[in-house]
Amino acid sequence: MQNFSQAGLRVANLSAFRGERLVLRDLSFAVPNGGALLLLGANGSGKSTLLRVLAGLKRPDAGQVAWRGQDVQEQGAPAAYLGHLDAVKPGLTAAENLALAARIGCGDAAEAMAALDLSPLADLPARLLSAGQKRRLALARLLVLRAGLWLLDEPTLGLDAASVARLGQLMAAHRAAGGVVVAATHLPLPLGDAAELRL
Repeated sequence: MQNFSQAGLRVANLSAFRGERLVLRDLSFAVPNGGALLLLGANGSGKSTLLRVLAGLKRPDAGQVAWRGQDVQEQGAPAAYLGHLDAVKPGLTAAENLALAARIGCGDAAEAMAALDLSPLADLPARLLSAGQKRRLALARLLVLRAGLWLLDEPTLGLDAASVARLGQLMAAHRAAGGVVVAATHLPLPLGDAAELRL
């Protein structure tokens, strides 16, 4: 294994197939603690595949990924991953969905609900939430999980302008605490001085 620095996220010589197609080839980059990286590119360019590899959900076909010096494939990444689907359990209330996540993480579910303006919806079954409300509930799960690495695939999907601004504040606070954000997007994100990687 290469000698990875203890700081942040490091990717070395990464290649990955999706099906029979090589979508990532010899990719290397680093994101320091407190940093952010925007993944840009056309549909099918490998943004979602890269996020899944970074999360440890897919094995790279070559290369290595390390989070704070630990190989993700060996140790697992302490990452909070938000994909295209919100992964909200429709039969549970909004509060119960976050309580379930709190069993894994150590965050406060009530605080997370308040941060995403979901407190009035706490007792509502998730199946009755709008698409934007479900997305906010999925974003609240990031706060409950308290992972240092946030991997976000089109995080503003379904959000109104106020919710996008709220997401910007949450990402800024996460980075100020030393966390890292990697986000795939087609739309501008309120991430400030984020680096960009075009795939």
